[in-house]
Amino acid sequence: MASAQVFNITLPALPEGWSADKDFKAVGSVSAATQRNLEPVGPHFLAHARRKRHQRTFSEDERIQAQQNVKKTEEDEDDEISEPEDPMMLSRDAKDWKAQDHYAVLGLSKYRWRATPEQIKRAHRKKVLRHHPDKKAAMGQTDENDNFFKCIQKATELLLDPVRRRQFDSVDEAADVEPPTKKEAAKGNFYKLWSKAFVAEGRFSKKQPVPTLGNEDSTKEEVEGFYDFWYNFDSWRTFEYLDEDVPDDNENRDQKRHVEKKNANARRKRKTEDNTRLRHMIDECLANDERIKKFRQQARAGKDKKRLEKEAEAKRLAEEKEKARVEEEQRKKEAEETAKADREKTKKAKEAAKNAAKKNKRVLKGAVKEVNYFVEGGDASAGQVDAVLGDVELLMSKIDHEELAALAESLTAAGKDGAAVKAAYAAQAKQLVEAGKLKEGELKTFA
Repeated sequence: MASAQVFNITLPALPEGWSADKDFKAVGSVSAATQRNLEPVGPHFLAHARRKRHQRTFSEDERIQAQQNVKKTEEDEDDEISEPEDPMMLSRDAKDWKAQDHYAVLGLSKYRWRATPEQIKRAHRKKVLRHHPDKKAAMGQTDENDNFFKCIQKATELLLDPVRRRQFDSVDEAADVEPPTKKEAAKGNFYKLWSKAFVAEGRFSKKQPVPTLGNEDSTKEEVEGFYDFWYNFDSWRTFEYLDEDVPDDNENRDQKRHVEKKNANARRKRKTEDNTRLRHMIDECLANDERIKKFRQQARAGKDKKRLEKEAEAKRLAEEKEKARVEEEQRKKEAEETAKADREKTKKAKEAAKNAAKKNKRVLKGAVKEVNYFVEGGDASAGQVDAVLGDVELLMSKIDHEELAALAESLTAAGKDGAAVKAAYAAQAKQLVEAGKLKEGELKTFA
């Protein structure tokens, strides 16, 4: 211990001629005394009064107060955060903290990954009031083993750290829910049993909220969306909590790299195995989902209905096509028959007209022959005959069948009257000249 040192300090001298009587000046005055009544208050006085009243010593009072505080805290917080403590857990070695169930240590087994930070803090406060060494000593418990208290502190420290808590939740097997077997799902409520398993797995999803399994009334879109989500499940599960402890930096670096590489390979292997397990679980649920069977039956029924409708439509179109083909063939046949009949009719008409024309021409030629080619007394000369027949041929070439028939009718009516016959020819010749079909004087016989 250091020794005390003495410093000699000389006070400044008073000014020469200074006097307290003439130079001292008071800057204030002391007030008069006042008598007041004081009442003893405060926690220390209350503790003193409590000890006096119950005739307790300081240690006895502190012990009893600690017991009452613990009881009051338990009564105030004896709600959802209340679980019986396992004797095996109470005797756990604090060094083995990594293998302990941190949620069970704090009494949050039924909440686990759902526990809020506030619940964790409340659970920690409750456990500390019961297991803190000072509190236990105050309550008269002489057990000096504080391993469980260290377990409480470690559990609280880990669960209030979001990163480390996620690492622990990643391997928390106590929160896992085994999927129901086929027999269990058949006997019980399929959707209720499988929903528990998917809710437990959904805590690892990066995408929230996770779609629910639904029930027998779920739509096809909802069911397909549920299985699409799980078949494309994006998990944050890493399995880092199970890593082997990495040596400190001051130890062998090669050994450190070896352990890190070993841990990385172990995490990848566990991740692959977990993905395979989850995929198998989804396949099992899908295979036994009655809704999928119902949707497939409906789809097959819809396909059969469409197929039947398509076949019926194809049959109808084929029948209509065949009917149209038959009608077209019938129409063509009728058209051909009509055309044939028209051709026969036209042919007969032409033949009839041709025969009539021949007959009429014979009438025209016979008419001039009957009147002796317009020669009176004696036979007509060959020149006269040729001249008359030449004019008759020219006239016949210039008139149509109707005009030929009309002329033949006039000549037949004229009979053997030469003047009438010649007049009929002359009238026809005049019409042809007026129509421009003959020139004036071209028919000499009938001029």
